[in-house]
Amino acid sequence: MAKENSTNINQMIRASEVRLIGVDGEQLGIMPVEDALDRAMSIGLDLVEVAPGAKPPVCRIMDYGKYRYEQSKKIQEAKKKQVHVQIKEIKLRPRTDTHDMEVKKRHIREFLKEGNKVKLTVRFRGREIVHRHLGLAILSKITEELSDVAVSEGAPSVEGPTLHIILAPKRD
Repeated sequence: MAKENSTNINQMIRASEVRLIGVDGEQLGIMPVEDALDRAMSIGLDLVEVAPGAKPPVCRIMDYGKYRYEQSKKIQEAKKKQVHVQIKEIKLRPRTDTHDMEVKKRHIREFLKEGNKVKLTVRFRGREIVHRHLGLAILSKITEELSDVAVSEGAPSVEGPTLHIILAPKRD
């Protein structure tokens, strides 16, 4: 059998004595490894070391193949239930018109209702960078108008000619 996550199985157990737990979870006491292996083999199951750090180490009689199969199924179920959050980006300019801004806000609301985060980016070109306060005003206005469905993850940050902020959906 293969060694997985430092779990010792059958002949891989190095301790001389172990505390044995039966198939149904009952304590069978402390005994030599050979006796524990004999009990497990007589039932047709594996002897698995579940707590190697204990004094003496704890071993359980179980069907190891079935145990690994059930663990993989649990991991698959957990992956199915995970929520994948995407970051959608909305790009703006300092002189974006009000109607265009309304359309962008509508898109932002849809993204937030789907559970995604939104990265609002204001891009400055050429000499527009001198008027960074216009970009900050746009971002603060949008975050204020969307405060019923979104919360900002920090203050607006500047990276070169862009100014951005990340909005996350509000949790109820």
